[in-house]
Amino acid sequence: MKSNPAAAAVRTLQKTRSAARGALLWGYEQRLAREVAAGGKLPRHLGLILDGNRRYARAGGMGLEMGHSFGADKAHEVLQWCLELGIPAVTIWVLSTDNNNRDPQEIAHILSLLEREALNLSTDPRIHANRVKVRAIGQHSNFPGHVLDALRELEEKTAHYDGMRLNIAVGYGGREEIVDAVKIHLSAQAAAGMSLEQASAELAPDHISAHLYTADTPDPDFIIRTSGEIRLSGFMLWQSVYSEYYFCDVYWPGFRRVDFLRALRDFQGRDRRFGK
Repeated sequence: MKSNPAAAAVRTLQKTRSAARGALLWGYEQRLAREVAAGGKLPRHLGLILDGNRRYARAGGMGLEMGHSFGADKAHEVLQWCLELGIPAVTIWVLSTDNNNRDPQEIAHILSLLEREALNLSTDPRIHANRVKVRAIGQHSNFPGHVLDALRELEEKTAHYDGMRLNIAVGYGGREEIVDAVKIHLSAQAAAGMSLEQASAELAPDHISAHLYTADTPDPDFIIRTSGEIRLSGFMLWQSVYSEYYFCDVYWPGFRRVDFLRALRDFQGRDRRFGK
């Protein structure tokens, strides 16, 4: 079969352009990394809403399960970026209580990924070398026993660490978190012999904060949501009162380091006044 010189020339041109775009993106990413490093100010607690797995799969002509699988791989990658920058605390929102109405097969796949990733993290050298303390936050009573066992093993293996704090928000809803905090506080007051009238009269914001899932973690100062949606959807409603937000158009599995660095550079340029 004879070769087509014109087609070969087009393919060569396409490869050259692709290589040039890659080189430009790499150079831009390196410049962003230098700017973020020079900027100094980084979040003490970064919140990540991992949104867009299903739309990523649909856009690529894949099944929804593949989107969630790619999303889990991306979470590993982003964890490495956070470790490299020395961000003290990170909360990633994996599964919402609102997602319970999805197809049971999809939920089962997400939970199987959660189990797999929990087991992987429990032996991940990065977790132990960086002394990352990992905890799953949310309501997990309806999770299968083998998933709960994997989460428990991960938490127990990292409970004594004093490095980065990694919260995995799964079966999580911000309203449910606040309700749980109020219930715990009122139960404690009742156990101490206080009446409901007394407890309600003395109730203060600090009482709620003390019983949140993230009570031992500073409130998030920066929250990133992928996929182009411009809302929190219940993510850390109580804790995010003074958070800075960043909404990124890219779907979570396609979230690149350059997107991450852009977000951090944007955060570094903000003037946080805390209502003053």
